[in-house]
Order: sequence, then structure tokens, then C-alpha cells
Amino acid sequence: MYGNITIVDVPSGGEQVQDDPQKLAEFEARIARGEKIEPHDWMPTEYRRQLIRMIEQHAHSEIIGALPEGTWITRAPGFKRKIALMAKVQDEVGHAQLLYSAAETLGKPREKMIDDLLTGKSKYSNVFNYPAMTWADTAVIAWLIDASAIINQVANSKGSYAPYCRALDRICKEESFHLKYGYDNVVALATGTAVQREMLQEALNRWWRPIMHFFGPPDVASQHTEKLMRWKVKMATNDDMRQQFFNQYVPKILELGLTIPDPELKKDPETGKWSYGDPDWDEFKRVINGHGPCNAERLAVRRKAEENGRWVRQALARAADTYVAPLS
Repeated sequence: MYGNITIVDVPSGGEQVQDDPQKLAEFEARIARGEKIEPHDWMPTEYRRQLIRMIEQHAHSEIIGALPEGTWITRAPGFKRKIALMAKVQDEVGHAQLLYSAAETLGKPREKMIDDLLTGKSKYSNVFNYPAMTWADTAVIAWLIDASAIINQVANSKGSYAPYCRALDRICKEESFHLKYGYDNVVALATGTAVQREMLQEALNRWWRPIMHFFGPPDVASQHTEKLMRWKVKMATNDDMRQQFFNQYVPKILELGLTIPDPELKKDPETGKWSYGDPDWDEFKRVINGHGPCNAERLAVRRKAEENGRWVRQALARAADTYVAPLS
């Protein structure tokens, strides 16, 4: 046992595991009825593996995602924005802790998840491997990247695995405040001086492609989407989420007088579908595989934090080992 969670040996994905057909049929019937799966319920091996992969990567993304904005806490323009940014970064780290706890219910210890992050075995969202070069970058991150995250998280909060859904319910409420914070910053820059507007436009130009990458490659490139959606591990396809982002945020971006850096972006008046330019999926693959502008830097920061905090974890572990409950 790990705490109150049973440690399980989950195949990494290369092994073929044959689940009991009767149990699998009963499981899929529960999913079809809209029931939630709890940690101690029977579940297919692939369902467990995919959930661990997805929730773990989400947790890593929250904790790594705090780094680009965190570098601007000491440079934020004014006390009010400094305090707001500190609160946002703190929230993101808290989200990671909620998600690690949810992933642990599937049998993978948190220490193993952190180790897999630091060794590069586990991935996190590619969007957090780019530098925040100006204050406007933090505004675009807080507005449009958090908007993208909310689209994904609101959909998955209606999924089938109960601990993940419960974590996402809380996370989405806090992310809605982050979205308002980011939009307020963007509006301040868009309605500010010519220099501020130019800085904002340049930030949007830098982040547009990573935002397109955020939702993942086109659905035709996915090998697991059909099964994951049938099991309600994933509640919307990559393409559907990207289309939702276009519908909700392209009008808002244009309303602020900004130019979207994709001359091919347009909406078909008959189908309502957006078409867009090639966002360079080769770059997406390079970054997700560890070869982006800030991959090495982001992991180096996390390794240093892990090393610096080791003595605290060891002290707490020793205290727990020697604790004697008081007599009643």
C-alpha cells in the first residue's frame, strides 16, 4: 500500500494485456450509463494506463507551467499585479498537487511520477517550453493559454473517472479567475500606449503557434481517440477543442484591435468550421520530445527544487516514523 492507495504494476504501453471479457463488458455498460468509476472499482488495464498518463502529464504541466510566469513576479508592473501574479502561480502549483493525488489513486506513487518528469520519461504540455520575454507574454499566457486549458478541462470534468472529475471541478473554478486576470492585463495593454500595444501584438505573434499546438495534433494522427472517448477518458477531440477556441476567442482578439498571425485563418460561413495555416507539427514533435527553446531550463529548475527540498521530505519522513500517538 502507498498511503491508502494500492500500488499496481501498470504496463508501459508496449505490452498487450487481455482483460476479462465479462468484466470489460460490465465496465463499458457502466460507462454507457454515465456512471463514474472510483479507484477501487474494476477497470481495464488500458483505461488505467491512459488515465495515469493523462492525469500525470496534466499535473506536470501545471507545475512546469508556473515557471514562465513565475519569472515575472519580481518584475510585475505595480504592487497589485505582483500580488495577483503571485496568487496565480500559487494556484497552479496547488493544481499540480490535486492532480498528483488523483493520479496516485490509480496506483502510481507521486515520487515515481516526479522521477519520470525529471528524467524526461513523462511529458508535459509543449506550450510551457517557450520563454516569456516581456510582461505582455504573461498576459497572453494567462488569457489565451488558460482559456485553452479551460476548454480542455471543462470537457474532461464530465469524464468517467471520479477523482479526476472532482479535481477538475475545483481547478476550473480557479482557472476562471486566472482567465479574468489575464484578460484584464491584455485589455490594459491593448488600450495603452503605442509601445504597449506593439508589445502585446509581438507577444501574440510568438504564442499563436504554441497555442495551436496546445490542443494536440489533428485527430487523424491519433491512434487512441476512439477508445478513449468511448471510455470517457477524453471528452472532446483535439480538433473539436481547437474549433471551440477559435469560436470563442478569435472574435475577442479582433475586437481588441489585434492581428492574428495566420493569414489563412478563416471561418466557412456554410459549415461554421475554421480553417487555419499549417502550425508546423514537426516543431510540436521536437518540443514535446525535449528539444524546445526552454525544455532543458524548465527541467533544470525542477531538479534544483527537488534537490533543495529533499532534506524537508526526509525530516518529515523521520518524524512520521518516530511519531507516537498520545494515550487517550
